[in-house]
Amino acid sequence: MQGLSLKSLKKHPSLIPLFVSLGAGVAMATFYTLRLATQNPDVTWDRKNNPEPWQKYAEKQYKFYSPAGFKPSQAPKYEE
Repeated sequence: MQGLSLKSLKKHPSLIPLFVSLGAGVAMATFYTLRLATQNPDVTWDRKNNPEPWQKYAEKQYKFYSPAGFKPSQAPKYEE
């Protein structure tokens, strides 16, 4: 297919920004997916040592925005 080799890209230099922006988009999507898989408190990779990782956030206060200002709130209790 034309435009996919370096030789044909020299003939069609207008395709270079397309490949650069596509590559940047793929890299950002991959980074974001990996970040969600490793940093999200709802995801656990080690169920033996920490079966309920969301419970470490039970004692922290969250601030939710409302038109009257920020209101402190406790995390919900997750029980089966």
